Amino acid sequence: VAQAIGEHYRPRFAGDALPCAVAGQVLAVADKLDTIAGIFSTGKKPSGNRDPFALRRAALGIVRILIECELEVDLKALIRDAIAAQPDCKQDPDELADEIYAFITNRLQRYFQDKESELATETFDAVLVREPASLLDFAHRLDAVQAFIKLDAAASLAAANKRIANILKKTDDEAGKTVDAGALSDDAEKALYAALQTASSTVRPSLEQRDYTSALLTLAKLQAPVDQFFDEVMVMAEDARLRTNRLALLNELRELFLEVADISRLSVD
Repeated sequence: VAQAIGEHYRPRFAGDALPCAVAGQVLAVADKLDTIAGIFSTGKKPSGNRDPFALRRAALGIVRILIECELEVDLKALIRDAIAAQPDCKQDPDELADEIYAFITNRLQRYFQDKESELATETFDAVLVREPASLLDFAHRLDAVQAFIKLDAAASLAAANKRIANILKKTDDEAGKTVDAGALSDDAEKALYAALQTASSTVRPSLEQRDYTSALLTLAKLQAPVDQFFDEVMVMAEDARLRTNRLALLNELRELFLEVADISRLSVD
């Protein structure tokens, strides 16, 4: 108990040691999150360079402990619990929870950029848009995306995902819920569908194990059938059945990538 009480103030400054014992780690996160939720709930959140209650330091402490001590916790659930414990919340709890999550993930970006100065904002955003509940899970996804952008297939697949995202956005709910294999007519769309089924069967186990790097390496192999599809297939065909089915195929492809991150946000040369 004494050790946990002593350690829960850590990290007290940049580069300070983290709590060694699990009890100290848990208490440190709980205390820092309670402080952030308490100050935010009274409307006295940091603004500009003003941070009289050192909430940014507290947020960075939470980030460091959860990632470096490898604590697998649902940060969003913790934030909601911390807000519920406040005696006088002047804001809608759901809006406040989103605000605190954004505040902490802003420190998370600084944390990763301090570790790797070349980390691009869009690389971080590609993971952030998925809003992983666990910061440890976030770190694994970010590692996978950084490995992915070094692949030869990265630029082509990032561009393809941008194109798919734009097509699906313009067509609203026109895409079919599932791909009708019997409605596939062109060789290129049949090849993409077959490659996608093969990739999916390999990727799903990797996702369950949170091996996001292996998942993206597998998906990178889809470059050739994806490029062939866009070279040879008219997605917005006049035939409604063909059009709906092709949109469903693209939606399935995009959803599989989104299981890891939104690579359409990447700028890969």
